[in-house]
Amino acid sequence: MENILEIKNLNKQYDGFSLSDISFSLPRGYICGLIGPNGSGKTTIIKLIMNIIPKDDGSIKVFGLDNEADEVEVKSRIGFVHDTPDFYKESKLKIIKEIVAPFYIEWSDEKFMGYIDKFELPLKKKFSSLSLGMKMKFWLAIALSHNAELILLDEPTSGLDPVFRREFLEMLSDIIQDERKSVLFSTHITSDLDRIADYITFIKNGKLVFSKTKDEIFDNYGVIKGGDEITNAKYENSICGYKKTSLGVDALTNNIQGIKTSLGDKAIYEKATLEDIMYYTDKKETKA
Repeated sequence: MENILEIKNLNKQYDGFSLSDISFSLPRGYICGLIGPNGSGKTTIIKLIMNIIPKDDGSIKVFGLDNEADEVEVKSRIGFVHDTPDFYKESKLKIIKEIVAPFYIEWSDEKFMGYIDKFELPLKKKFSSLSLGMKMKFWLAIALSHNAELILLDEPTSGLDPVFRREFLEMLSDIIQDERKSVLFSTHITSDLDRIADYITFIKNGKLVFSKTKDEIFDNYGVIKGGDEITNAKYENSICGYKKTSLGVDALTNNIQGIKTSLGDKAIYEKATLEDIMYYTDKKETKA
């Protein structure tokens, strides 16, 4: 399988925060969800891919090209939507489009106007007059109008109403029907990824917890509810985090079948959501 994105041993140091030894890849034709608590490093990773900030160490290849040495070509083939979309505030949307379009060889006015109609965007209005959701829709229209092969989205649904958010997710699913295209999608709304993601990359405190297919995650992770034996040292490598309750212990495991075999009917077992995984791994340092 050809990878559209390859990140190896990526490092970035700030005062009080470091992104440490991050490695993951994304094949063509798939959607990868980038998840983690606020401040975990998701936006930093996307900025590093776009070479908005320089990396300290490691490598980033997009389309098999170095994202720094081949920056112009790489960026011409990426559709990027930042978590805080902005432009010259007093510019009308029509003017912004005229400024941005010439940067892209494969820009399509026909596609752009199709998205403008679909999103009901007023081209004669100033950017500053738009709501956050409307600004996000406008930058989505820009990102999707130049035949981008890789779509990078940083919290794109956070300002969108539930109806448009569902339509947007369906749109992403349609995009990857072209098996040459992929999406890297950072979000804290994990239910969005439950619907559409093929891969999940989980970052916590600047470190990689895992990068796996969604099916592999849901096959192996689960929530177990039982007595204190769940916290026994022999289960240490299978328990990713837990909390004690008035009824016993609720825990997340990355080996649901092994735990079932060991504990049997001494515990209750539930499927884990991505939200469960984020929540419980915050309760104890993960060994995943």
